[in-house]
Amino acid sequence: MEQGSASTSVLVIENVDIDVTNVKGQAIKKVVHDLNLDLRAGEMLALVGESGSGKSVTSSSILGMLSKPLRMTGGRILVNGASIGSMSEKELRSFRGRHIGYLFQNYQGSFTPFLTIGKQMVEIIRRHTSTTAKKAKETAMGWLERVRLPAERAFRSFPFQLSGGQLQRASLAAALMLKPSLIIADEPTTALDVVTGEHILDLLRELKEETGCAVLFISHDLSHVFKRADRMAVMYAGHVIETGSTDCVSRAPQHPYTQLLMQARPRLTNLSERLTTIPGEPGAVSRAGCCFAPRCPYRTDRCLTVPSMNIIHHEHAVACHERLARGEP
Repeated sequence: MEQGSASTSVLVIENVDIDVTNVKGQAIKKVVHDLNLDLRAGEMLALVGESGSGKSVTSSSILGMLSKPLRMTGGRILVNGASIGSMSEKELRSFRGRHIGYLFQNYQGSFTPFLTIGKQMVEIIRRHTSTTAKKAKETAMGWLERVRLPAERAFRSFPFQLSGGQLQRASLAAALMLKPSLIIADEPTTALDVVTGEHILDLLRELKEETGCAVLFISHDLSHVFKRADRMAVMYAGHVIETGSTDCVSRAPQHPYTQLLMQARPRLTNLSERLTTIPGEPGAVSRAGCCFAPRCPYRTDRCLTVPSMNIIHHEHAVACHERLARGEP
């Protein structure tokens, strides 16, 4: 839905299709459809939607780490102007560390359990730079301090010796210490308690502002998104159906799916109120028309047969026949 150029954007995703393929490499089911996103330096873009909407598949494609049987069958992904799809696996391994940092949904996936945190951080630094072991240790210790960990103890600890919050802080230090221009944070607070999760996200935003990196923040928690993201993109069944500034989308959501997501949020002001649910089967999609038509309370016959086109007004974009019929800008 949004276009950008490699010269002005850290991340550019243009017309990307991702399919499930058979053993012969032939596409049998599309899971991401004609995806277009743009992310600039110093910006946090949130990717939101129900489970199974394609958020994590999108992040894996940016890393060049789609697992079989998934395959990118169309479009291109550029990070700092370099095409992810044209790199060999060896080139990708080098490129990821220097240009892309990743925060795992499961913080325990950031480190192997058999080596100390410090040894792993030093190895990462030395693999991607020509620095000495002593200098690498100084760098690692410095970043552990910057994420507010007791650096000496954390450096000597095995992963199981740190709490979940401490381990996610160490993961953030490992992701940022090579100063990548792009950080992908894929549900980084899912396995943490609420207070620790808030601290991790505050720290991520603080370090983003300090280093100027771009952050792709994948989340299903709209409260986190509204509080921290500059822009947001809403996904449904592999389609981006609404994008815009977080302030604009949160105040005036235009797509029926986005509106229903907002209404489904629990509100502390009235705990006795029943939660709103989105009708229909999660992930149900129309074969020919708007992807959300089978579940949409406003659908018309046109919605079921004609694909919805993007309507853009002041960088707020939405794909919805119903909005077009109302004549809204």
